[in-house]
Amino acid sequence: QVQLVESGGGLVQPGGSLRLSCEASGISFISLPMNWFRQAPGKQRELVARITTGGSPDYGDSVKGRFTISTDYAKNTVYLHMNNLKPEDTAVYYCNVLMSWGQGTQVTVSS
Repeated sequence: QVQLVESGGGLVQPGGSLRLSCEASGISFISLPMNWFRQAPGKQRELVARITTGGSPDYGDSVKGRFTISTDYAKNTVYLHMNNLKPEDTAVYYCNVLMSWGQGTQVTVSS
């Protein structure tokens, strides 16, 4: 059974940084696309970043230049490095691979 566990969310001031982690078990995501999505209150879930082995990462337009997705295959973990955070980045962030989703981690950007 695939399990994805996110961590690293929290409250941060505008301009700050956070690093989210998603540890996978029950699956090796080498050669699989790993995704980070987010969902803000009242809005649809949107793709934030995607990474595949040997491929270039893809980013949503609103986070390009500020967010970076990376992987540690030895730890079966995917990360989302978020810099220069803005209030509009406030959302629950979810890790996804194939049809599996994590429980989400809340990111709140506020002064």
